[in-house]
Amino acid sequence: MSDMSLYDLKGNRLYLNAEERAAFLSVARQRSARVRTLCETLHHTGCRPSELIEITPARIDLSSGTVTLRSLKKRQDCAGARKPVYRAVPVPPSYLDTLNTAHGIRQAQASRKLAHLPIWPLSRVRVWQIVKDVMIEAKIADAAHRSPKGLRHAFGINAVVNGIPLHMLQKWMGHAQLSTTTIYANAIGKEEQDIAARMWG
Repeated sequence: MSDMSLYDLKGNRLYLNAEERAAFLSVARQRSARVRTLCETLHHTGCRPSELIEITPARIDLSSGTVTLRSLKKRQDCAGARKPVYRAVPVPPSYLDTLNTAHGIRQAQASRKLAHLPIWPLSRVRVWQIVKDVMIEAKIADAAHRSPKGLRHAFGINAVVNGIPLHMLQKWMGHAQLSTTTIYANAIGKEEQDIAARMWG
């Protein structure tokens, strides 16, 4: 069983709801191209800040519509050696168009050097600050969910609301155990109503 939860010890949610996600994107899209694409990447992939700052042009597949992330959770092979684990997350074509235009992804991929340089050469702390700044402008309440982790949890809940199978969501989020992913089936409020509507619809 996973000890991760969508709520803190006082019962406050740790994820952005659909309205907050929309407000976050709306503000992000008014920012500079670099900030906009950073925010959209977190929103569309559910990645962690530490995973985001490793993304290079070489990990963007414009043809298949995916972003490849290195999972923080490492797995061991049969010899006990640690090997990095990568996952490809599907993203919207419109996001990829913006990313390509803002960062010259296609041109960078043609350069052996540029293809492997980080798109956002920032620290995790700086990513956190950028996201928080956008969330403040989006008038998201000052609470635990106003953070990159709140976006990651929101990605998981949105996937469940839209009928994504848990085993696929597990892969996209880079969870080692399916029990961790199942917390997103415990969504409440509008998210749970959307799920319940399919049962009664």
